[in-house]
Parts: sequence; structure tokens; C-alpha cells
Amino acid sequence: MKILIVDDEALALSRLQRMLATLGYHDIIQASSAQEALDAVQADTYDLVLLDINMPQTSGLELGYELRYHQKDLAIIFQTAYDQHALKAYDIGAVGYLVKPYSIEQLKESIERVKTVPIRDQALRFMTKNGENYYLLKPEDIYYIQADLSEVILRSKKGFSYYTQKISDLEKLLEPYEFVRVHRSYLVNLNKVKEMDTIEQSKLRFSFHDITDQIESSKDGAKLFRNRFSG
Repeated sequence: MKILIVDDEALALSRLQRMLATLGYHDIIQASSAQEALDAVQADTYDLVLLDINMPQTSGLELGYELRYHQKDLAIIFQTAYDQHALKAYDIGAVGYLVKPYSIEQLKESIERVKTVPIRDQALRFMTKNGENYYLLKPEDIYYIQADLSEVILRSKKGFSYYTQKISDLEKLLEPYEFVRVHRSYLVNLNKVKEMDTIEQSKLRFSFHDITDQIESSKDGAKLFRNRFSG
């Protein structure tokens, strides 16, 4: 297991490294700032990050969002001297929350949880980004998805946000959630569709509950859609 440990206090990093070594983990990289942690995740892949919440200049919670944005299957265990952040930490998708000073037994239990419940087996979530803001979206939060070069744009009630994956990959992933490809650039969540109108060249125009956006299919997309649902 490759582990990244993030804390701005050198003594805390040394103590955690010793505890991990005692538990048999030696493939460990240290980061003493948010930028070092981001550089590490962008340069390599990790199974787990142990992340201090009280970081200078940036919150460890915000850093957790950004780390998961760059590596969506990254397991996070937060560590802090306070317990009031627990709910927010689990909203980000943390698999553990350790209140300092924690014991080696508590650390071991948190890491064992990572092994027994991998991120990929948890409920599907998308860590998306819009400027400095991060969103953790469920499939049911998404109205439609638009291709944008090597990324996609996800439309939710929170607005538009970016996700680093190709639309063709998301098409397969989201098929069980009733997302349908209606255009080379659009995936539509059928559960969010309010109305469909036929427009020129037998294309379809989709409107949605709760938002004013409208999406137009391609001619081929409309044909495939009708064939699929014609009975």
C-alpha cells in the first residue's frame, strides 16, 4: 500500500511515519504543505492519504476535495485535534477520521477499513470542480453531461462543474442510472427529463425539471433514442 501523509508539523509527520512502519507500511511519502501534497498526487498514484485538517493557508478539507479531484479512487483518512469537522469529512468521501492524539490501534482500524471497503465499491460519486469550488455529486444530482475536449461538464442544481473523464467512459458507467447518449456531446439523465419535443430533421429537444436548460439531440441520437424506447 502506497501512502501519502500530509501535516505541516514535522514532529507529527515523524510520529505518523513511525506508527505506520510499526504496522508494516514502508512505502510512504511525506508532504508538509498543500502544494507538496498536490504535487505528489499529480506525479504518482496512492492508495491512501492521511491528511491533517488544520493546515496553514488552506483547509485540509478543501485539500481533500482537490486531491480526490485529481485521483477519484484515493482513500482519505483525516486527522485533527478537533472533532467538529467529522460530518464534512465524510461528505467528501473520507473512510476514516482520527482525533489527535490517536493510538496505533485506532490508526490500524482506520487503515483496515480502507482495505475492506475500497473507494470503487462505495456509492458512486463524482468529485467535480468549478474554479475554486468543489462538488461531490451523485448520479441523481446530474441533469445532463456535456463533452468538453478531454473533460466533461456536469450540470447540477449547483451549476456547471468539470470532471476529468471522457463522455464515452461515463456513458457506460452511468447506463444503469438511466443516462442516455442523445448526441456525441450529450448524455441525458432520463429521470430529470420533463418534456421532449420533436424539432427540425426529427431531432429531439429535451427540457428538465427545476432548470430552464434545453438540450437538442443529433438526428442519429434521436433515431437511436426512439428505437430504444419504441417498445
